[in-house]
Amino acid sequence: MSGYSITEPSARQKWIAGTLVILYAVITLLPLAWILMTGFKSSADSISYPPKVLFEPSLEGYVNLFTTRTRQTPEYLASLPPAETWYDELVRSKDMVIAGPSRYGERFLNSVIIGFGSTFLSIFLGTLAAYAFSRFKVPLKDDLLFFILSTRMMPPIAVAIPIFLMYRSLGLSDTHLGMILLYTAVNISLAVWLLKGFIDEIPREYEEAALIDGYTRFQAFRKVVLPQAATGIASTAIFCLIFAWNEYAFAVLLTSGTAQTAPPFIPTIIGVGGQDWPAVAAGASLFLLPVMIFTILLRKHLLRGITFGAVRK
Repeated sequence: MSGYSITEPSARQKWIAGTLVILYAVITLLPLAWILMTGFKSSADSISYPPKVLFEPSLEGYVNLFTTRTRQTPEYLASLPPAETWYDELVRSKDMVIAGPSRYGERFLNSVIIGFGSTFLSIFLGTLAAYAFSRFKVPLKDDLLFFILSTRMMPPIAVAIPIFLMYRSLGLSDTHLGMILLYTAVNISLAVWLLKGFIDEIPREYEEAALIDGYTRFQAFRKVVLPQAATGIASTAIFCLIFAWNEYAFAVLLTSGTAQTAPPFIPTIIGVGGQDWPAVAAGASLFLLPVMIFTILLRKHLLRGITFGAVRK
C-alpha cells in the first residue's frame, strides 16, 4: 500500500504555495513600502525621474505635515536669532519660518473619534440585533434580514444629496455625532449579517444550561454567547473600522472644519510650487498605524475557532 496521503501536500506543492504567497505579499506590500519611503524623502527626491530607491533620509515631510510655514526674504532670516530646534533649522534652510502648527493633528483625532465611535456603536447594535435574529422568532425575519442587507447593495454615495439636505436641516453637518451615526448606519448591515452567522454556530444548549442554573437571558448572553462570539466580533469590528477609517466621499461632502477627518485633509497638503509629496506620504503612513495596531491587538481572537474549547453539536 502506498504511503501517499491525499491530505498531506507534497514538498513540491508546499514550495509552489509558499512561492505564490511570498510573491503576492511582495506585490501587495510594495506600494505601502514606497509610501513609507517617500515620507522620508526630500521634495526633490520625491519627484525625481527615474525614481530614487537609494536616497538620503530626511524628516522634511513630517515637519511640513505638522507645521505651517511662510517664505521669508534672506534679510529677514538673517535678522532672526539662531534656530533653537532641528526642525526650525530645517525649515530655515528652505528660506521659510514656522508660522504655527498644522491641522493634521486635529483631523487625525477626528478620524479616531469618528472611526472608533462608529465601530463601537455598529458592533454594539449589530450584536444585539444578530442575537435576536438568531435566537428568537422574529416576525418576517427573512424579509427584515433581506431589507437590512439591501441597504448595502447600493453605493452609499448614491444617497449623498438626500443625506446632505437632511443633515443640514437637523444641524448635524460637520459634527462628530452626525458622522458617527452615518457610518454606523452604513456598517450595521454588515455587522448584523456577519455576527448572525457566528452566533448561529454557537450551540443553544450552552444558553439553556445557563438558564437552568439561574442565569437571566441577558446574563447568559453576556457570559456564554459573547465569549464564544469573540472571533466574529473581532473580525467584524476590523471590517467596520476599515470602512469608517478610510471613507472619503461622505467626509468631503458633510465636513469642512470641525469634524473633518484625515482622508479629505491629506490631499490638500500643498507645498511650495505644488503638491508636497513627502508630507502627503508621511500623513498617509501615520494614518495607517491605528488600523494596524487595532488589528494586531485583536489577532488572537481572529485566530481562535468559534467553538474553541467546546464540543460541537
